Amino acid sequence: MSQWTWLWFALGTVVCWGAYAPTIHEGGKHLGSPWKVILCVGAAYFVLAVVVPLIILRVQGTPLDFNARGTAYASIGGALGALGAIFIVAALRTGGTPLIVPAIVFGGAPLVNVIVSSIYHPPSEKPNPLLYVGFLIAAIGAAMVLYFKPVR
Repeated sequence: MSQWTWLWFALGTVVCWGAYAPTIHEGGKHLGSPWKVILCVGAAYFVLAVVVPLIILRVQGTPLDFNARGTAYASIGGALGALGAIFIVAALRTGGTPLIVPAIVFGGAPLVNVIVSSIYHPPSEKPNPLLYVGFLIAAIGAAMVLYFKPVR
């Protein structure tokens, strides 16, 4: 693998998560109930995040032994992902639109990510003051996306 392989995976995530809210919103319009949307999201997660890894682990011959700490953190992370999906569906169902909700979510998530990552892995030195400028720019960027979004 090249030193840039990670970037292709990151860009794949951008595409998938960028298309996530508009796609589940469209599904929700046709299904009627937000719980049907969550059920479909859960089924997709089950296949892609449970069935496929089990098959891969089996093919690789990797034993299914788990330690408590790793299992706890990974499970909490999974629950956070599922709750995030529920919150996005709820936001779209209660008046948020696919043009607004993702701008808030994806504008704010990197800020939370830096804070939580710093708690898990405390920096060895005080953060550069430009970090806070970056927070401000991210918030302004999200606000600009919301303000100048295309309208129907």
